[in-house]
This record gives sequence, structure tokens and C-alpha cells, in this order.
Amino acid sequence: MLYHLPSRRSQPKFSLEALLSVAGLSGVPVSHRDGQEVGRLVDLVCRWDSKQRYPALSGVLTKVGRRIVWIPADEIMHVDAKGVRLKTTKLDLRDFQPRSGEARLMADVLDHQLVDVEGARVVRASDLYLAASGDVFRLVAVDISYLSLLKRLAPRRFRGSPSLRAVVDWSTIQSFGRAEGGASKLRLSANSRELRRLKPAELADLLEDLGRSERQELLQALPIEQAADALEEMQADELESLLRESSPEKAAAYLAKMEPDESAEALRSIDGDLQDQLIGRLPADAARRITTVLSHQETTAGGIMNPVIVTVAASETVGALAERLRQNDQSESVTTAVAVTDNKGRLLDDLNFGDLFIAQPTQKIEKLISSQPPVTLHPDDDIAEVADRLIANRRSSVLVVDADNHPVGRILADDLIDALLPEDGRFHFPRIFS
Repeated sequence: MLYHLPSRRSQPKFSLEALLSVAGLSGVPVSHRDGQEVGRLVDLVCRWDSKQRYPALSGVLTKVGRRIVWIPADEIMHVDAKGVRLKTTKLDLRDFQPRSGEARLMADVLDHQLVDVEGARVVRASDLYLAASGDVFRLVAVDISYLSLLKRLAPRRFRGSPSLRAVVDWSTIQSFGRAEGGASKLRLSANSRELRRLKPAELADLLEDLGRSERQELLQALPIEQAADALEEMQADELESLLRESSPEKAAAYLAKMEPDESAEALRSIDGDLQDQLIGRLPADAARRITTVLSHQETTAGGIMNPVIVTVAASETVGALAERLRQNDQSESVTTAVAVTDNKGRLLDDLNFGDLFIAQPTQKIEKLISSQPPVTLHPDDDIAEVADRLIANRRSSVLVVDADNHPVGRILADDLIDALLPEDGRFHFPRIFS
């Protein structure tokens, strides 16, 4: 019988009979080529840093007397469910020393949390499967079924048979293992780009499901901008916990890359001393924007607005604005419209991108200004007023202005939804510039 490990990508086929259960190999005899038993198998070691989709077996750990002895893969003649047969009668009896770039399958992977990138979920390894590829054994799949977990409690004769109830191709897995010196480290597989293609909401779900150390490792494996996007999608209590368990330097780095209104929301539930400490570690611009939002009650327009807005002088041309937007920093990427101001910074209009896209590059912005005044809010307006103005505006955002009619922030529809329905999950419009 041939079993094609489930995946959307093309991959090798392995016969069911050729799959070896790692859990089933625990404690099997290790013998010389003449059949004389020399010890019992303790663990199998795979090399993680080879950039291959299926890590190769680099050796096994065997208990010989009171010692744990390392036997490299090139000295192994045969492996099956009954035991390990060696090519030689000589053993190096020096104690095993962990090496960088390798992981022990039973100690570091079995029963540990893993990230199934293709399925965008967190799983736990009930068993692991090896298969021969030429002269090399490779880790090809992980079994996540409860049945395989229960089989490990059964007599040995039931442990070695692979179960196909819930098997995930190893090439889609990111696992958490043990690195040199005993420190935990995320093991990126050869196709780790898959991890970076996950949507922020999918990464947020993974972060909420992972344990404390594992989610810190997952965050460290992501670009800081992608990590910040994922944090914005997390539930408030989970995000608060994550920030508390992170180092102040790392927490501040995430907050600096998040949208200011999202960062402010996360900081509201953190006690004053830690909040001040985190704000003190932020770049000056980020700190100023976040404290501006924090200075307002969270049930007001000022408390949910994003103080990062795009403005343009009425005297500028459409082409000059377009060039500036192309060079726009990602921290200023969430916007649906542009605030048009006079030479004193006072608001004249709120132009949506549709009007700008159809205008000629040489056209002056002032020629696009509507005769009707834009719909605006003041920072102290309550949430109900925000909802009314957003509906009246018939657009996906509304500007917040100060007493002198200077634009100070923008509220997107998703900001209002998050404020009104904080327990029902988060919703975000797509970013225009990224």
C-alpha cells in the first residue's frame, strides 16, 4: 500500500510498511552486526540546519550500561520496529554531548507543540514517522491523533504500527526544539517562507494557542513588522499577557511597530509602572503618538483614533502627493483618505483615494476640494457620536480635529467595531500601502 502524506505540494510517496514509528522505537535493542545486543535505544537525533524538507537521521543514542552512547547514522546497517543493527562491533563509549543544529526526536519533539504552517494551527506530536530514502532515514511525518498517544501506553507489540488517522507532512511543520546549551529555539524547516505567508489573523490564532516560551520563539522567527501585525489581531487579554512575559526591550519594539491606537489599547490594561517603562523605551515619535491616544478616554473619539494621518497642502499637485505616498513609511500605511489643509494646517477637505486616482498628476489638490465641509469629530466625542458621524460620512473613515480645526487623527470603521464589540474578535480593513 502506498500512502501519500497529505499536502498541497508534490512530494515523495512512502509505503505504509516503510514508515517507522519513533515512539515505537523507544527501548528497542541495539545490536552488533553479529546479533549480540549492546544496549537499548534511548533517542534518535536529526539534523535541523540542513535546509532540507525532511531532516536526515544523524544518529541514535543508546544506553550501554550506565552510559548514554552516541552512534552515528553511517555506522547503522538496518533499523526496523524490532531494533537497530550496526555495521560494526566497535563502539565509542564516550558520553554523548549535544551538538548545535541537531535535535533529539523523543526529548525535544515528541509530545511538544508544533506549528502546522499549511493548516495554520498548533498541533502536538503524538508520534513521529521515519522513512528510508536511499541509504538515509528521514523524518517525514508527524502523527497528531489521540489514538497514537494512547497506543504508547499499551504493550510494546501495539506501539510500533503507524496510524494514519491524523498525519501531517513534516515539510509543513515548524517545531520547537532544543538548541546548543539547552536553550529552546524554533526550528525553521527548509520551506520556512510558508510561515511568513500566513495572514496576521492566522498568526494571532497560533500565538494564542501556543505556550509562553513557544510563542516567544515564533515571534522571534518573524520579521518585526509581521509580528506587530499579528499582535494587533490578538485578543486584548492574550496580548497583555504576551507583552508582560516579553522583555521590556522586545515589548517596546513590538509596540513601536504597531499602529498607535492598537498600542495604546494594549497599554491601557497594563499597570502604571510597567506602562511608563515601556513608553520610555519607545522612539520619541511613537511615544508621542501613543501617549496622545492614551490621554483620552477609551470610550471617546480621541481614545480610539489613529494619530498617524496623511495630509496634503491644497497648493500641492496630485503627482507630488502620489510620489510622497509611494515613499510612505509602513508605520503610516493604514489610511483610506487624505486630509487637505490650508497654509495654517486647518482642514479644508478629506479626499478619498478614488478621487485622487482618477485625477491628472499635474492637477492642483485645491481643484478637487468639495464645496461641502468634511464630516469630522472632536477628541472628546463619545462612541455613539463616532458611529453616527461615520454613518453620515458614508465612508470607511472619519477625521478627528482639534478646536482650531487641525486634523489630529483618523478613525477607521474597524476601530469603531473593535470598540463596540471588544469580545467578539477583531476586524480590520486591508492596508492600502504596505
